[in-house]
Amino acid sequence: MKEVVDQIELLLEQEDDKQLQEYLNNLNISDVEELIGELPEYGPRFIETLSLNRAVNVFRILDSPTQERIIKKLSGQKVADLINELPPDDRTALFSELHGDAVQKLILHLSPDDRKEALSLLGYEEDSVGRLMTPDYIAVKRTWDVTRVLSHIRRYGKNSETIDVIYVIDENGVLLDDIRIREILLVKPETKVSDLMDGRLIALSASDPQEEAINVFRMNNRVALPVVDNENILLGIVTVDDILWIANEEYTEDIQKIGGTEALEEPYLDINLFRLVKKRVGWLIILFLGEMLTATAMGFFEKAIEKAVVLALFIPLIISSGGNSGSQASTLIIQAMALGEVTVTDWWRVMRRELISGLMLGLTLGLIGFMRIYIWTLFSPIYGPHWILVGLTVGCALVGVVLWGSLAGSMLPLILKRLGADPATSSAPFVATLVDVTGLIIYFTIAVILMRGVLL
Repeated sequence: MKEVVDQIELLLEQEDDKQLQEYLNNLNISDVEELIGELPEYGPRFIETLSLNRAVNVFRILDSPTQERIIKKLSGQKVADLINELPPDDRTALFSELHGDAVQKLILHLSPDDRKEALSLLGYEEDSVGRLMTPDYIAVKRTWDVTRVLSHIRRYGKNSETIDVIYVIDENGVLLDDIRIREILLVKPETKVSDLMDGRLIALSASDPQEEAINVFRMNNRVALPVVDNENILLGIVTVDDILWIANEEYTEDIQKIGGTEALEEPYLDINLFRLVKKRVGWLIILFLGEMLTATAMGFFEKAIEKAVVLALFIPLIISSGGNSGSQASTLIIQAMALGEVTVTDWWRVMRRELISGLMLGLTLGLIGFMRIYIWTLFSPIYGPHWILVGLTVGCALVGVVLWGSLAGSMLPLILKRLGADPATSSAPFVATLVDVTGLIIYFTIAVILMRGVLL
């Protein structure tokens, strides 16, 4: 990429627009996209210089903030050409990221039909499949033969998002089936469309959440899926490239939320510093207030700590072990839910597995904790004559805290999902804070039970 950047910088310095255009048009669109990332100040000029078709293909793979930044600096004619040539789904995605006044200005560049189409697509909820779909597809009737189908594809296929899949509808536009193009190409010309239909139709509803569409694509290995309304009328299609884009955005948001922050919604280096702080400070305050309860819990057991100061040595060990187990379980369940491997109805199976695994993990750490105290006692009297009680307390506490952490971390995402919230908001820091507080209660409760009459 360095050679490409050097060559572009040379052409820019020489102000050789003709050579620049030729060089850019010969690059892969992914290279141009990367070039805009390397030289963001020249992004608008690159889009202006590219041929219209290549400019559209580059523009549609840019991230939303870059698109918005570039479109503000393009000439009026280039904006009009670009907006009119963008596929409807990409155009809708762009409009949904812009402010209302900017959308109004851009929509004026569209033809009446395209304007009506854009407003229709923007009418769907922001995170619905309707926002992703494009009305550019090939639809045929079941009574047609292959000859007529191929003629129809030659006539209208150029404007279709894809011709890999052909959709069969009735006279009222109701979707009946979909047929892959290879099935049409490999049969005799007189074959009827009805003879190729197998009834194995998979369709999305325009009101479906986009996350659900991601799972449907992954499970069914499709390059495109039809979108229908409540009456099964074909409205449009969603292609796999749009789904991959949405999947990447969802994955990024979930990772950011799991890390204990709000979704940034734009690249880290592009987001305004004050907005970045605002995104992070909310969760930090909540977690900070939560951790204050740790001091409250310790205050409740203050007398026990005074009598057996040795217990305080293991507080970091206990709460970190519980927090770590909770964070592990939370991350695993959130990921499994995102992939469709776990649903709310699987709560008992998840709880049962975490009961067993949490107990096994706790026993493992508890044994290590006890052995650590035993080995240390051979070289130092730090734990006193009642080191066995101290070891048993720490070991049993680790079993209880790790088990509780596993259960809390696995159940919280499912509970949030059941309540209609985003499971990713049960982030690892949140679970860790919860388990820190409750872990102390478990630890000192076990200590009081085992050490009563001896150290306490």
